[in-house]
Amino acid sequence: KKKLKISGRELLSVPVQVFGLEQLQVLEMSPERESCLRYRMELLPQEIGHLKNLTCLYVDSNNLKKIPPEIGTLSCLERLTLSNNSLSSLPAEMGALQRLHSLHLANNSLTELPAPLCQLRSLTFLDVSDNKINTIPSSIRHLEKLETLLLLFNSLESLPEDVCLLRNLHTLWLGNNHLRSLPAAFGELVNLDWGYNYCSCNFEGNPLESPPPEVCSRGPEGIREYFSSRRRI
Repeated sequence: KKKLKISGRELLSVPVQVFGLEQLQVLEMSPERESCLRYRMELLPQEIGHLKNLTCLYVDSNNLKKIPPEIGTLSCLERLTLSNNSLSSLPAEMGALQRLHSLHLANNSLTELPAPLCQLRSLTFLDVSDNKINTIPSSIRHLEKLETLLLLFNSLESLPEDVCLLRNLHTLWLGNNHLRSLPAAFGELVNLDWGYNYCSCNFEGNPLESPPPEVCSRGPEGIREYFSSRRRI
């Protein structure tokens, strides 16, 4: 793969020549912990749209406040890391990234799950942990290939029933939200690893009552039994 990693203590901005490398497939522009770059990009240059062959773009740990709509023209993009920035929204054009299967958005300033994300039908991994998300749209049901969904440390008070249609979900982290209940069909997530691979990130830190934590720890089967016995009452 044709790969470029931008580093260097004296760098103050992204050299414009980078955007002329049209055959580039992997571009890393994440300041490293050790050799910390002087710059923290606040805006991803719109010229990013020139790099039509990009499959991986790493721009985490900058100070990005905005993603240009040109990102939507990167039709080969499979992996995008935007964690540890200052993003409060994403452009509608991001919904065009139909090959994207891994998206990292942890530690930003999102207050809702951006609607364009629910158009990314190839997505298998989505991390939106450590934001301020208080609502998940019902259109999340379109992410049928999703296997990992990380939502811990947000402000969720409820989940839409549509989450229960994501039958390929294997890892779901809901820890440290404000959830009092789970959707009644939650037990239909039969591939969920909550029962046999217990992890405190799963649901701890929520005021769960229905079902209570001891039921959640038994996984999908226990949750399904809980809700079906409630229906019989």
